[in-house]
Amino acid sequence: VQLVESGGGLVQPGGSLRLSCAASGFTFSSYTMSWYRQAPGKERELVATIGSTGGSTNYADSVKGRFTISRDNAKNTVYLQMNSLKPEDTAVYYCYRRRDYWGKGTLVTVSS
Repeated sequence: VQLVESGGGLVQPGGSLRLSCAASGFTFSSYTMSWYRQAPGKERELVATIGSTGGSTNYADSVKGRFTISRDNAKNTVYLQMNSLKPEDTAVYYCYRRRDYWGKGTLVTVSS
């Protein structure tokens, strides 16, 4: 199992970013996928989850209405579209698959 995140970077408050997680080594379309984040000095927290077919999604209250999780099973990729970014969204964002498989993360910094 391999999960590789990309798309992080520095963005101004109010800006947008789209994160991608390319998955390999398993039958991607059979698994729920999630995005987590960990801010400096804080515990890792669940941001969003998407069901195997993309038909169900769930979000942390802190990102509802601003972030959208989606997936393309043909490309074995899960996405996180982040809009109206705030400084408190600054964190390393991780892709996760159950049974404790994690990517290495991508850093998102929201700052002016």
